[in-house]
Amino acid sequence: MVLPLPLRPVSTMVLDFERSNKRTERQRKTDPIRDKFTTLAPEPALKNLNLPSKWPFVSSLELKTSPRSASTVKEACPREMQKLGDFKLPHFFNYPPYFTLQPVRETREKQVQLWKELILDYCRTQKIFVIKLEEEFPLFSNSVIERTLSHEAREAFLSALAAEGRAEWLDKGHRSCLILWHRIQEWADIIVNFVKDNGFEDSVMTVEEIRSGIESRGTELHGIDRTILMRALKLLEQKGKLAIFKGTSTDDEGIKFSV
Repeated sequence: MVLPLPLRPVSTMVLDFERSNKRTERQRKTDPIRDKFTTLAPEPALKNLNLPSKWPFVSSLELKTSPRSASTVKEACPREMQKLGDFKLPHFFNYPPYFTLQPVRETREKQVQLWKELILDYCRTQKIFVIKLEEEFPLFSNSVIERTLSHEAREAFLSALAAEGRAEWLDKGHRSCLILWHRIQEWADIIVNFVKDNGFEDSVMTVEEIRSGIESRGTELHGIDRTILMRALKLLEQKGKLAIFKGTSTDDEGIKFSV
């Protein structure tokens, strides 16, 4: 039987996270999203350590970090969470790495997917149809963690939506983007259901009545972007389900349904 070596009591146990970072540098592959939550132990976890039971020969614990890794630990565990009214933000929105385009392809794909879902969800609940990259937009910054999406990141996330038919650039310079939380075909289906539900199969309505009339209140059509509405109406016109006729002005455009 091998007897254990006697333990020498020590007053302080040092956890050197900076050294740990260097040892695992090759494994991390410059992936900060994964690294910040696996390599570094958050401060609350260190404070809750039960020293007498875990290391009976240690009387105190010292966290040794460089200024860089110390700030990383702080960033990884935000004490406050950003809020946008009643809209429930996902957890990733409160972590700094997600506000920087990630260099590792697999990680960036996951990052882009999360942002696509967030943008669509937010625009749908807030009825936002156009995002302008050079103007302030609630999702593009988080004051709690002091992070803001770069222009490159904004364009990348919206371009990813455009590639799936969930957004369209309104100009060649990619300054304004039309958000399609419903695709045009889906909007067309919503119009048809609206017409049937209200008994307008053989009725005539104006474009503005559909967008802001009493009948459309409480529906997704109320307040719809005019560009999206006209594209959906023209799609239905091509299918023979309605006819669009001109009035004395643009606002007087009429719709004769035949669904």
